[in-house]
Amino acid sequence: QVQLVESGGGLVQSGGSLRLSCVTSGFTYDYYAIAWFRQVPGKQREGISCLSVGDEKTYYANSVEGRFAISRDAAKNTVYLQMNDLMPEDTGTYYCATDSSPFPCQIAVSPAMHPNALAYWGVGTPVTVSS
Repeated sequence: QVQLVESGGGLVQSGGSLRLSCVTSGFTYDYYAIAWFRQVPGKQREGISCLSVGDEKTYYANSVEGRFAISRDAAKNTVYLQMNDLMPEDTGTYYCATDSSPFPCQIAVSPAMHPNALAYWGVGTPVTVSS
């Protein structure tokens, strides 16, 4: 059974940093890509970062470009999201997600991404950035 478990969220002051982790399990194959999403109450879930495993290319939404970095430690089955220079508008619940089929990272971090398009999701970790 595939599972994704996020951790690392919390309360941080504006300008601070957090590193989120997503531990994956249950895969009998290597997934093609994995993404981080963010949801704010009352708004649609948005893709903010994506890692294409085959070519190790990374993709970011404009709102986090230059401040966030996605990485992966395959030996630990863990994907990370390093978040720097956090702002109050980064507040939300952060999810990692993937699928058994290939999906384009360029779409995952764009408004065109359907929030339910990916099959596997974690339960999320909350991030609160105070001003």
